[in-house]
Amino acid sequence: MWGALARSRAPVARLLSPQAAVLVETVRGRKSRTDPKAKSKAGRIKTPPPVDPVEMVVLTERFTEYNLIVRALRLEFKEEMLRKRYEEETGSLAEERAKQEAEEHRSLMAWNDAENLRLRKIRELRVQKETEAAEQKRREITMLRQQELEDYIKEKEKEILQLQEEAKNFITLENLDQRIEEALDNPKNYNFAIDKEGRKVKRTVLQ
Repeated sequence: MWGALARSRAPVARLLSPQAAVLVETVRGRKSRTDPKAKSKAGRIKTPPPVDPVEMVVLTERFTEYNLIVRALRLEFKEEMLRKRYEEETGSLAEERAKQEAEEHRSLMAWNDAENLRLRKIRELRVQKETEAAEQKRREITMLRQQELEDYIKEKEKEILQLQEEAKNFITLENLDQRIEEALDNPKNYNFAIDKEGRKVKRTVLQ
C-alpha cells in the first residue's frame, strides 16, 4: 500500500482526506489575452535565427522545382483519371471519335500545307518584284551617275578649250617684242576718275 502511495503523483494528504470534502486541484493553464507580460521577460527581444543567403537561394530554387514537379504530376494524374472516366463513359464511341479527330487533323494539315504553298508563291513573287525594282533603281542610279560624269567631263573640256583660246593672247617669249610694239603704238591712259554720274573725268593729256 505504501509503495502505491509513493508511486502516486497526488499528495498523500489529499488521498487520506475524508471523502465528503471537495477536492480542488490547482491547474496551471495558458495566460489570457489580457494578461500582461511576465516581469522576467519584460526586456526580452525576440531575434530570429540568422539565415544563410546561399542556403535560402538553394531552398527557394528547390521549393520552386518541387512545386512545379508536384503540379505537373497532379495535372498528369488528373488528365489520366479524366481520360479513363471518359473512356468508361463513352465506351465504343471513343474509337470513333478518335478516328474523326485523326481525319480532321489530316484535313487540317492538308489545308495548312496548301495555304503554306500559296503564301510561299505570293512571297516569292513579291521578293522577285522587289529584286527587279531594286535592280531597276540601281541601273537608274548608275545611268544618272554616268550622265553626271559625262556632263562634268564636257564642262571641263569646255573650260580647257576656253583656256586654250585665251592662251593665244598670252604674252610669251616668242611674241614679247610684238606685244611691246603694239602697246607702244596703241597707248592707253587709265589715269582718270569717275564722278557721281558715272562719267570719266580725265585731267591728263596724252603725250
